[in-house]
Amino acid sequence: MIIPTIPTPDELLDKGFSRGKKAANKVRTSKIPKHVKSQKIEETRVTTACQVVKEKLQMILDRVPDIESLPEFYQDYIDITVGVDEMKQSLGGLNWAYGIITQLEKDYAKRIRRSSPENSSKLQKQLYGRLASVVNKISKDLDFLDYGKSKLRNMPTINFEATTIVIAGFPNVGKSTLLRQITDAEPQVADYPFTTKGIQIGHVERKWQHIQVIDTPGLLDRPIGKMNDIELNSILALEHLADSILFIFDISETSGYLIENQMNLFEEISNIFKKDIIVVFNKIDLLDDDKKEKLEKYKYILKDPIEISAFEGTGTEEIIIRMEKIEKNVIQK
Repeated sequence: MIIPTIPTPDELLDKGFSRGKKAANKVRTSKIPKHVKSQKIEETRVTTACQVVKEKLQMILDRVPDIESLPEFYQDYIDITVGVDEMKQSLGGLNWAYGIITQLEKDYAKRIRRSSPENSSKLQKQLYGRLASVVNKISKDLDFLDYGKSKLRNMPTINFEATTIVIAGFPNVGKSTLLRQITDAEPQVADYPFTTKGIQIGHVERKWQHIQVIDTPGLLDRPIGKMNDIELNSILALEHLADSILFIFDISETSGYLIENQMNLFEEISNIFKKDIIVVFNKIDLLDDDKKEKLEKYKYILKDPIEISAFEGTGTEEIIIRMEKIEKNVIQK
């Protein structure tokens, strides 16, 4: 979602008044008869200033997409990130201001044309005061839209036609490392939780197949109602985008999370999202004897998951083979 540059009230008014003055100066040097020149000068200042402010407001309104016409994923993303109701309210404030300024422009242009040369200047100043009052009333709306612009600047671009695999799991289990291994993406990777703050996308081209792989922020073993905004981005991707889920376990537990807790999260996701799940055991290069026993236990429970080391790049080819099968299944549907 692209939001254009949002001016402050002072910037909006300065631009309008400056352009109004320039337009009036052109009239001042024209050959208009003296007995109507004063009125024409002030009428030009009034209409130009109002039109400049209106054009900027309309440009913002035109460039911000109609939220309700967007795919559900984007609607929910905007709601979590900035708030859909607040966004609509702010856009409504700009619409209100546009209507009021249109009426003021008509009223004062008409009054100035019918006024005496002495009164035309007073009416122009009066209009400028009312114009400033209207623009200042939408100060909070402009501030919110500027805030929305900064928050939505990195909103992901989703290919809704592609088969999509969404990677899920606890923080620091190797999701971003795996994304970098199997796709063209270059995500940030670090040894601390919630390295991934938003959704990251990679692509796989195999045998004329295009598969979109989405890395999501780490989830914790807790109810959705207690998740933070970063985690809710993951839930959005799982709900709206995933044709299949790739769930990563850190079988070594070096991420700081026990397999039992990771299993709880896996079961919750399996119950909520009725989708195919590719189960991956990562960090097999870091297993001690105790962890190897757990590996065998959970391999039996989860029916032979794919064993990999995302860091070393071993075992990842099997994941791509599994994803290719999902692509074929979707095509057949």
